[in-house]
This record gives sequence, C-alpha cells and structure tokens, in this order.
Amino acid sequence: MYHRFNETKYPSTNIQLEIFKEQLKIIEDEGIKFIHPKKFEQSLIEKKKERKILFTVDDGLLSFYKNAWPILKKNQIPFILFVNTREVGAFNYMNWDQIRELYKEDFVEIGNHSHSHEYLIDENASIIRDDILRSIKIFEENLGKNSIFFSYPFGEYNLKHVKFIEKNFKYGFGQHSGVIDLTKNPFELPRFPINEKYGDLERFEFIIQLFPIPFKNLKPKDKFVSKKQNPPVIEIDFFDEQKNIQNINCFSNEGNEWRNPIMEFKKNSLEINFREKFTFRRGRVNCSIKEGDIWRWLGIQMSIELN
Repeated sequence: MYHRFNETKYPSTNIQLEIFKEQLKIIEDEGIKFIHPKKFEQSLIEKKKERKILFTVDDGLLSFYKNAWPILKKNQIPFILFVNTREVGAFNYMNWDQIRELYKEDFVEIGNHSHSHEYLIDENASIIRDDILRSIKIFEENLGKNSIFFSYPFGEYNLKHVKFIEKNFKYGFGQHSGVIDLTKNPFELPRFPINEKYGDLERFEFIIQLFPIPFKNLKPKDKFVSKKQNPPVIEIDFFDEQKNIQNINCFSNEGNEWRNPIMEFKKNSLEINFREKFTFRRGRVNCSIKEGDIWRWLGIQMSIELN
C-alpha cells in the first residue's frame, strides 16, 4: 500500500521515487507476478504457492499521478487506486478527468475509499452508511459504476462497519500488515504499508518473501476495542495439520511500546493477553513463524477507544 510519491514533507506516507523504482526492479528480478485486480479472486485460487503482489495506492493524490502513474503506465503494471470522493479535484488531489484517464486502462481499477475519509469508526452506523452511500453515488455518476473494492480510511473498522461493506462491496482492505490467503476474511484483507520509514529496500526484500499464516478463526470478531475491553484478549484457532505453529512469535504495541505479549497454547488455539492497555489509536499485533527457509506473517490491527 502506497500513498505519496516524492513528497518529502510527509515521510509517514511518502516513498522516494528512486526507491520506488528500485522496489519495482526487485520485484522484476525476483520474477514475482503482479495481480490484475479484475482477476483477484482467480489469483487466490490458482497457483497458491506462486508469489504474487497486489499493488494498491490510497487517496488519489496528485504526486501519484505526476510521479508514479507514468512508470506504471509504461510498464503496464496493474493496480488499484483507492479514492475518497470528497477530495477529488481539491488541492494536491487528482481530479475526475485524471481518474477517468486511468480508469480507461484495462489494468487499472479505481477503488472506493469512502467519501469524507474521516475517522468513520468514531461515528454511528447511520453516518457511516450515509458517507459510503454518497461515495457510491459519486462513483456511479463519474465512472458509471461503483467498485467491488473498498479501502477503510486509516485501516480502521468495527463490526457494524464491516457488515455494511459486505452488503455493498466484494472486498475490504485494511492497513494491517500480512499476506492474503483464502483463510482471511475478504472484508478484512491485510496490506503492507510502504513509506519512508517502512519502505527501505532491506525491509521490502523481506516482506515480498513472506508467506501467510492460515487460521480457522480469530477473535474478537469486532476489531473495535472499547475502554472497558482494553486490554482485549485475542484468540486464534489454527488448523490441525499446521506445522511449527507453536513456534509462533508475536509482538504488540501495548502501552505504546513494542513488546512480547503473554501467549498461551491450548491444543491448536493460541490465546494472547496483554500486560498493559493499548494507548495508541491503532493497536497492533504482529506474529511470525520461521518454517525451514521461509517466514510466515500475520498482522492484526484493532481500533482503540481513547476518549
């Protein structure tokens, strides 16, 4: 997941263009295929062990159009551009003519990123519904139809939010790191954020080698954590045939400091408890397993009620 290109004032969402070009070269040298958005479901089913990348960009910023789009167009690299409809045509954002220029290309998908891009999780269900329905209407007016892909603003969602997305889209993407496989909820799909802090070439080479950690079930279903529920308890049920699952290692940002949580196995179920409350708006748990020559990865993001 990318946002800005060559906008050094925003390091948390920016990638330097020369680094981006190097990342594309690494992908090419490794022989990794890009997933065509229109063949997304097919790509999950076919050649499951083949390394594939779904390239996504959030927000529809002008720096993407000016700096990254010419490269992607020249190389016919398929991608999803998620746009929040309120900002289209605003300062530093793409306008509808530019978006339609991309949309006419077969290898481009324009995904829905809400209307306002506000912290919708803070709002009640009717405001969330009205905001997204408004974006759908604007998509239909300007592109002829809505997208089947949705990207949650800030990667934040609660169970009511997800249920509404299920009724209007086919896939929903967060901002928690991880590798997509068929065991993942199609409305809570992970993505690795790429920026100046988390986009250096060493890390990039590591994440494109990662495999998923499949699971049968993950609790809590609702990724919104109220004050009373903080700290939460996470339970992950794995499959009987999974190898080395008890070698899993997890880190969390509880207390706004990365550390190992308390982990307890019960047969093929892992219970994760935390020593401290989550004090940052987005609570994260990242788990990994070394399996022979490969690494497997699972990321979980929770939205934390702080006020």
